[in-house]
Amino acid sequence: VELVESGGGLVQAGESLTLSCAASERTFGDGAMAWFRQAPGKEREFVVAIRWNSAATYYAESVTGRFSISKDRAKVTTTLQMNNLKPEDTGVYYCAADPAISTAMLFDTRGYSYWGRGTQVAVSS
Repeated sequence: VELVESGGGLVQAGESLTLSCAASERTFGDGAMAWFRQAPGKEREFVVAIRWNSAATYYAESVTGRFSISKDRAKVTTTLQMNNLKPEDTGVYYCAADPAISTAMLFDTRGYSYWGRGTQVAVSS
């Protein structure tokens, strides 16, 4: 399964960006798609996840109320709407997916079988 991210860029603090992730196959069953990010010199961290077969979504505390994830099952895509961006949101954003991930592993990079190459998001102050 190939995941391709798009939509990154450079914005000022307070502005918005929309990221998209397109999957090459419909194989996510009861699994999930998620976004992680990695700032320079830091470990990759969980941002948000969405279950493929339900409305369940999970957000990192740092983005709750500012970011929103949605999915299009027909197109096998997810969209991450990022509002009120802050400089600390800067990093490479990665799309991840797995066809059978447990709830406990949603927040862990080790839970995902498929990864995109990432898209850069830079927020200036």
